[in-house]
Amino acid sequence: MSNEYDIIVVGGGHAGCEAALAASRMGCRTLLFNINLDSVALMSCNPAIGGLAKGQLVKEIDALGGEMGKIADKTAVHFRLLNASKGPAVQSSRVQCDKLLYHSAMKSAVEKEKNLHLKQALVDHLVVENGHIRGVEDQTGVFYSAKAVVITTGTFLNGLIHIGTVHYPAGRAGEIASVSLAENLKSLSFEIGRMKTGTPPRLRASSIDFSQMERQDSDPTPEPFSFTTTQLRPERLPSYFTATTPETHQLIGENILKSPLYSGTIKGVSARYCPSLEDKVMRFTDKGKHPVVLEYEGLETEEIYAKGLGNSMPPYLQEKIVHSVPGLEFAEIMRPAYAIEYDFVQPTQLRLTLETKCVAGLYLAGQINGTSGYEEAAAQGLWAGINAACAVQKRPPFILDRSDAYMGVLIDDLITRGVDEPYRMFTSRAEYRLILREDNAVIRLMGKGHDLGLISKDQYHLYQDKFHRIEKGIRHLQEKKIYPVAATNKILDELCITPIKNPLTLYQLLKRNEMSYDDLKVFEGWEPIEDPMVKKQIEIEAKYEGYIKRQHEAVQKMKELEKKKIPSNMNYASIPGLSNELKAKLARIEPATIGQAERIPGMTQAALMTILITMKKMELEAQAGRKES
Repeated sequence: MSNEYDIIVVGGGHAGCEAALAASRMGCRTLLFNINLDSVALMSCNPAIGGLAKGQLVKEIDALGGEMGKIADKTAVHFRLLNASKGPAVQSSRVQCDKLLYHSAMKSAVEKEKNLHLKQALVDHLVVENGHIRGVEDQTGVFYSAKAVVITTGTFLNGLIHIGTVHYPAGRAGEIASVSLAENLKSLSFEIGRMKTGTPPRLRASSIDFSQMERQDSDPTPEPFSFTTTQLRPERLPSYFTATTPETHQLIGENILKSPLYSGTIKGVSARYCPSLEDKVMRFTDKGKHPVVLEYEGLETEEIYAKGLGNSMPPYLQEKIVHSVPGLEFAEIMRPAYAIEYDFVQPTQLRLTLETKCVAGLYLAGQINGTSGYEEAAAQGLWAGINAACAVQKRPPFILDRSDAYMGVLIDDLITRGVDEPYRMFTSRAEYRLILREDNAVIRLMGKGHDLGLISKDQYHLYQDKFHRIEKGIRHLQEKKIYPVAATNKILDELCITPIKNPLTLYQLLKRNEMSYDDLKVFEGWEPIEDPMVKKQIEIEAKYEGYIKRQHEAVQKMKELEKKKIPSNMNYASIPGLSNELKAKLARIEPATIGQAERIPGMTQAALMTILITMKKMELEAQAGRKES
């Protein structure tokens, strides 16, 4: 076989699979490398997909034609809608998957994809000529050429595992680290940093006393992640809740220097929002206990994921820590907890497409960009894979802004702000979250997925019909009125709703919190709607109309700033009035628009005005030059 490809993807994790699938589905001859084919799309840590803000990312990946949502639906054994009692802007889906089934299903999707080739090998070296990627070399020295390369190395880049005083190179427990590639990236003058994450112990289910714990069952009527899913598997597994004790905290406190996190061995930066158990005990001394959640890793395994017990203590201490938790007094540890350090590339060195600034045709996605989480990785992988394919095919780049998608927020945050700890998506990061909901992801993004060739014509037309029915349903309710007559107010009183004094449309009545779409059936003009998606969208549009309108107005103002393109040859060092710190940040980040420049940490309105004045001077000088010539 020829070793010539359009696109090569290095790393077969969540980012790599999405990148490779997107590129190949867009018509590019694609090669996906993984160190071990038995660990493609492995869920290295928790067995869950989705969660707060992460569920939105999964829905967006699916709406664009990605794979994560489909595989999660196919392999899920526990479903929860988080924040179900709150507004739709912060509601997020989360599922627990059978980890082995997830790996198998995703690997199967990759293997069956036309134009996509899967190969087991360790990529050691990037071949770069005149600032442009030409391909890669594997550990045996074999060269593979490509027009674009996507690097998705996860925690493998110079990975180092820590358990107590023992530390050894690994990308994940039982798998070798990618050391030569890390050195190669440094030699290409990338700014490299070091981060730390970890994973909790895995316990044997039959050794656990679940009777001492609170049981949580799956939601009875869950909604799937993917708009293509018509049926969910019937098997369900529960989760269990317990908590640490004063004995747990005493064990950690008395032995804290045995943790490499506190002995000074670990140099990488940890995430504040997802601390290890040592961190929680030492940082939150006023807390008498911390939650522990036990989740099954699959239908055919005894392994239990002990969320909340992540640590890097020696094995004998891990055993004592586990046994100090109610219900785990005799629990058997099947796999110990560990911490892992790994290299990342500061993402301010990337363009909006996730292409690197110093090597054309080289794209980075996932934890190599300083992020954490399966969902953040998959979103970046899809983004990078699409843009690599667009570049190869001479198509315009694929860009979503902060008002289009959580994915747009993620990418903009990374390349504009950079990272000083592992980046995780939160709903609070999305200033337009009311219009970037889980429930409308397919409405927002399916058209773009169709234009890219990732959504089929049949699927697109089916959902176009749904969108038209939503618009028609809203118009219909806006045209039907009720009047403040005795009969109407009697009906409202029976529904425990305040009587009306002025005529109202059914749409206005639906704005009331107590009213659902089907509650309107007692009024003349109401029409039944069978499709739950259509009905839900009509309700949300009615109840949040004022808030949604204000967000759209804010989006319009933001887009005006995004229209003001900054010339690529802008010399920030020569602009008077800018601080040296801002000059350095602007030169490093190279913002494409005034809107992006405004989001750079430390940017002031005075500095923005100075940049705008400089842009105007450059424009006038260019005009004068054209006249003279």
